[in-house]
Amino acid sequence: MKPSIVNNAYFLLTLTALFWASNMVLGRALGHDIPPFTMALGRWLIAALFIVPKTLTLLHQQRADLFKHRKILLALGVLGIGGYNTFAYLGLQTTTATNGALLNSFIPIATMLLSWGLLKKSLSPGENLGILISLLGVLTIVAKGNAEDILHLNINKGDFWVLIAVLDWALYTVLLHWRPSSLSPSLLLSAMVIIGIITLIPAVAWELTHLNHPLYLQPIDYLGLLYMGIFPGYLSYVFYNRGVAEIGPSKASLFIHLMPVFGTVLAFIFLHESIHFYHLLGIGLIMTGILITMWIKKTIR
Repeated sequence: MKPSIVNNAYFLLTLTALFWASNMVLGRALGHDIPPFTMALGRWLIAALFIVPKTLTLLHQQRADLFKHRKILLALGVLGIGGYNTFAYLGLQTTTATNGALLNSFIPIATMLLSWGLLKKSLSPGENLGILISLLGVLTIVAKGNAEDILHLNINKGDFWVLIAVLDWALYTVLLHWRPSSLSPSLLLSAMVIIGIITLIPAVAWELTHLNHPLYLQPIDYLGLLYMGIFPGYLSYVFYNRGVAEIGPSKASLFIHLMPVFGTVLAFIFLHESIHFYHLLGIGLIMTGILITMWIKKTIR
């Protein structure tokens, strides 16, 4: 019997990139009604409804093991759940969804740099060249192609927070190197979600007490949060894990490069954001740098 397309790893990974890109667009669209910490908490509370109940028995049975590895779990939960989306949503308050999606394509290079710094993984001259080219692409986007802004590091506040989100996710990815092997992926995610939610609660309390206007959510806001929790939050993780299991992490990770493509198109369609030459130049440089580092790794093997 021919396998269905909905069970195809490549199709599921493509959907994952689409969902992640749509998260950027929604974060920008709903940012006027929902502040960033509240948006992140709402998203993960909804995702938790699909993730945590399935692991309640395991959470109880392996509580001693969870406590034993509390330091790395705390770091992963704060960075992967509490930090990344919050910083991204914070950045999307003042930058475009197009910039947000394009800058996220720098994650593989940022991860490589942190691996070099924390895991002491050596970099070849070719990989260094790829990193420099990708970094130039990032600077091209945040400076809107203006060389003077690049020289004076005149970076938009929103782009700055998106780059913090990129570094946050890269650090989270590197720290996964020390994830406890005794915990199943579902239990690890559940523990991280719980930690992330606990981390966000006091931040949301502070945020809501400092708002200049009351928080009045419209039906579209609730629908947006529901989508964020189910698709970019829950299903993306399930699909990505399925893809990694079937075709391996190296091939699966390549699908993150579809995110800027989907993000740019979605932002153009739904937010009417313009696509400028510096966007194309910036993503071209980033992708060139990534391809160079990938080619170097392949030839070294």
